[in-house]
Amino acid sequence: MVRSATKMLLLAGVLAGGICASQAGAQSATPAGQHAVPSRHAQPDYLPLRAKMYYQGAWGVDSFRVKYTESGEIIRFSYRVVDPEKAAALNDKKSEPTLIDPRAGVSLVVPEVSNVGKMRQTSTPKAGMTYWMAFSNSGRPVKRGDRVDVLIGKFRVTGLEVE
Repeated sequence: MVRSATKMLLLAGVLAGGICASQAGAQSATPAGQHAVPSRHAQPDYLPLRAKMYYQGAWGVDSFRVKYTESGEIIRFSYRVVDPEKAAALNDKKSEPTLIDPRAGVSLVVPEVSNVGKMRQTSTPKAGMTYWMAFSNSGRPVKRGDRVDVLIGKFRVTGLEVE
């Protein structure tokens, strides 16, 4: 019983990582004279249902967003907590978050600012609240439209599009 549950969780993780494929070029049918909009823009935090179920069940989080700031020097990652106990691992001060952009070949880190500390939230998570962290994008190697991965301890979410 425990072995099959472990296999199911591992399978869900593999599926979640593998099905976050780009939908670039996917367009919906529209009447003449109207522009077709790629489906990913209708839902900026789009993840397949199986991936959402995996992250909610295993990590207690959903609604991921990766935003390119106006200056481009900061990339902001945010997520919503649905289960505070499971989500506590993402707010652990001992875990060093990393944002990886395979296209640019870079790994970004959360900078530490004097008198402020790390540019991330580490308070005890609460259900329904959105938490964030900021990654230094010095030199702007990560661009809008890139697909990135975020790692926080053992947590990993892949293929998120930078907005």
